[in-house]
This record gives sequence, C-alpha cells and structure tokens, in this order.
Amino acid sequence: MNSQPHNNLLQPHDYWMRQALDEARAAFEEDEVPVGAVVVHEERVIAQAHNQRETLNDPTAHAEMIAITQAAEALGSWRLTNCTLYVTLEPCPMCAGAIVQARLPTVIFGAADPKGGGCQSLYAITNDERLNHRSVVIGGVLEHECSTILTEFFQQQRALGKK
Repeated sequence: MNSQPHNNLLQPHDYWMRQALDEARAAFEEDEVPVGAVVVHEERVIAQAHNQRETLNDPTAHAEMIAITQAAEALGSWRLTNCTLYVTLEPCPMCAGAIVQARLPTVIFGAADPKGGGCQSLYAITNDERLNHRSVVIGGVLEHECSTILTEFFQQQRALGKK
C-alpha cells in the first residue's frame, strides 16, 4: 500500500501511527528492534509501548503485547472491544493471537512483514473464521517511514556485526 493517504479517511490513522513511530524511535535508541505500538480508545492513547525483548530478556516483550497489557490495565478489562491498535510493523503470529484474545476490533499497521506477519502477509490469524473473533486490519499506513526505521536499524546492526 501507498504510505500517502488517498482520502481523508486515512488522515486520523496517520496521526496515531506517528505516535507509534515515536515509540519505534525510542526502541531504536535502546538498541531494540524499532517497533512501536499505541492503543487508542475514544480518541485518546491509553497505551504506548515499544519492543523490549533485549531489555527484559523476554521473547514475548513485543510492542503489541506490552501495549495490549497496558490497555487492559487502563480499562480494567481484558476485552479491548472499543479500541484500535496502531503498530509500525505487521504483528507476528503471537501478537495476532493476543489481538484475537483481546477482542481488538481494528488493527492498523505500517510496514508489512513478509517473513513473519500474522495478520496478512504470511498468516491471517486476525481474520481466521475458525476463531471466535476477527479484526479489521489495514496495512500500509505511513509504510515508508515504518519500513525505513527498520531498514536503518538492521543496516546499523550489521555494520556493528550484531545481527
């Protein structure tokens, strides 16, 4: 998808995705894979997070997982039925499963993940009719910006001999 909105309906998505990109930049600064996420409820951010797998030594510390946990805490409910998740990279299968479990109705992502995407690219967990909940998934919002930060991070990591 094109990173530039074709109509005014995508403009609000750009606004919230820029906040997720701020989280991705924070991850980059912490030497974490730069993925950021925000959860929006009634036009306000109730959760914001970035990847922290290295910091926490936790393979489940993806931006989406942390943001979903924060959002549930903020609402006092594990059901995030009136929320939208914005994330800079297409959620992986683990995160897509958490999205289904949290009953998140809408997921907006920036860059597709052809090697590990759990929503559209590799798997379609969030739209699997065999599961008890499905989400509307929109990809490609600010795709260029979301892809660029990941590319820059991995180029830097390779130059340092890390990844």
